[in-house]
Amino acid sequence: MKNLFKVIAVAALFIFGAQNVQAQSLSTSQDQRPEEVAKMKTSNLNDALTLTGEQQRYIFRALTANEVNMRKNVTGKDMNNAEVKSKKIELDEQLDGAMKKTLTADQYAKYKAMQKQ
Repeated sequence: MKNLFKVIAVAALFIFGAQNVQAQSLSTSQDQRPEEVAKMKTSNLNDALTLTGEQQRYIFRALTANEVNMRKNVTGKDMNNAEVKSKKIELDEQLDGAMKKTLTADQYAKYKAMQKQ
């Protein structure tokens, strides 16, 4: 039963992903909903790291939460402000922790290398 659910979920991701690829325009991440940004980032990570379905779900949730919190606490605010800087560092560490927890050691090493670019 769990495998059937996983197959259906992955198929739905591919179907909706294909529709979004056709409908995408050149817009900034601010114009897009946090879920859309997280979906694109998850797709990019899946292409680079070959994620399992479960990893995709966890990473999508972590990226969505990170995007929402960044927009609420960091985006559009003065980065010279110590409070904003500390909040950004905290959110980045939370995302990094979620990635480290979800990804295998090899995948995490590749992820960190991608972040440095």
